[in-house]
Amino acid sequence: MMKTDNVLRNSILTATAFVVLIWWLKICEVTFGWSLHGLGIYPLNPNGLIGIITAPLIHGSCGHIAGNTLALLLLGSILLYGYPKSRWWTLSIIWLTSGIGVWLFARETYHFGASGLTHGMFFYLFVNGILRRDKRSIVLLMVAFFMYGGMLLTIFPREPGISYEYHFFGGLGGTLCAFIFREWDPKLKEAKYSWEQQTGDGYVIEEEDLIIGDQWMTEKQKEEARLKQEENIEKSYAERFKRSDYSSQITDIISDKSEE
Repeated sequence: MMKTDNVLRNSILTATAFVVLIWWLKICEVTFGWSLHGLGIYPLNPNGLIGIITAPLIHGSCGHIAGNTLALLLLGSILLYGYPKSRWWTLSIIWLTSGIGVWLFARETYHFGASGLTHGMFFYLFVNGILRRDKRSIVLLMVAFFMYGGMLLTIFPREPGISYEYHFFGGLGGTLCAFIFREWDPKLKEAKYSWEQQTGDGYVIEEEDLIIGDQWMTEKQKEEARLKQEENIEKSYAERFKRSDYSSQITDIISDKSEE
């Protein structure tokens, strides 16, 4: 449990550190009169190539950052927590794919902001949950969809001042990563009881996610799992009784009485 708590805490802290960074840049921009818009992406302009790396860090206003803050915290934390082996590859590919796509195909204006990154993370969580269909991935999909299901629509043109291209190519990058890395992270296996577990070479027993638990189940599924657990316990006790000396003694007594 402590290890799981540490992983979740580190994931939240990492996402928070990124949010603090972009807020710090905006505060410095306002305080010192900097103009960082030139660090955005300007399509098909060689000077705009730097924006592929820097644009997600730059925002047009405090309201722009505020609109991305919660999404970065939530989606970033659950992606970092839920996919420990593929997370950094995924974030890097989303970052670069969204930037390159905007530079090649977007409208001729400066594009900046972390919304391409947030859309990429959402689509990665959404598509990965559909492809993997294990308990953890489905729970993360449900959380992401409940909070930001509208991102399925914001990849299309809406308002003139919003870079839907960044949304679209971020989502495209997240979708590609979901297909590429869908087998990288281990799936959680159903918890096994001591008499069900097998040890030795070739067997790996994985613990159930202690944070998610059985929250993904319906009430009917929880009841079925409880009944199955009770049935397995009864079978276990019956097997142990058959193998016990006490069982042998009772069998001998019954045999003796039959002979009499």
